[in-house]
Amino acid sequence: MNKALAVAIGGVLVAGAAVGAYRSGLVGTPYARVTSATPILIKEDVFADVVDTRPVTRTEQVTQQVCEDRVVQTRAPERFGNKDGALVGAVVGGLLGNQVGKGDGRKLATVAGAVGGGYAGREIDRRHEGGRMVATTQRICREESRPRTTTVGYDVQYRSDGLLVSKRLEHDPGDRILIGQRDRVIGYEVSWRYRDQRGSLRMDHDPGPRLAVKNGVVVVTPADHLAMSPAR
Repeated sequence: MNKALAVAIGGVLVAGAAVGAYRSGLVGTPYARVTSATPILIKEDVFADVVDTRPVTRTEQVTQQVCEDRVVQTRAPERFGNKDGALVGAVVGGLLGNQVGKGDGRKLATVAGAVGGGYAGREIDRRHEGGRMVATTQRICREESRPRTTTVGYDVQYRSDGLLVSKRLEHDPGDRILIGQRDRVIGYEVSWRYRDQRGSLRMDHDPGPRLAVKNGVVVVTPADHLAMSPAR
């Protein structure tokens, strides 16, 4: 065998040994096979920017009680009842007039005495305490019909996926409006298998079909995994 042929055969044997060593895990970095990568989901609110908000009003007639204080002139109670002073004065005046004169003169005197006595009795009645006019404040109430305007809702316009959408709400949403919810992926529940070992861990991204293994341990950086469960 010449020298060149010996070198060529030796190169092939070395290359074959290297490939075998890699496949058997002796050379290079071995990998664990990813058997599943399930997304971890949470619900989050979805908002849209409000473009315009207009209140919706309704006007109706309502009846309400309106009260006010008024000064009212009233007469204090009479000592002998209403108009007793005038009545008593007329009787007394008539009796006194009946004692004056005779015939028609007595009649005229009786009438004049009754009239004069009634007037005098009324004036006396006005001057005593029971006949005074007294000013009192009374609360006077009445029913009035008035229009009343109330806000019953809001017509809101907002943009969603480039479209202008209108919706009526019971309240003013402000600058943003809640239009629904959606799922957000916060990580992946990853299951792996390496030789006779099995395990799972949580990662912040989908790792693909395999994970690196070093010294029999699955290798991930702290930034990659959320929480790791022990191999079993």
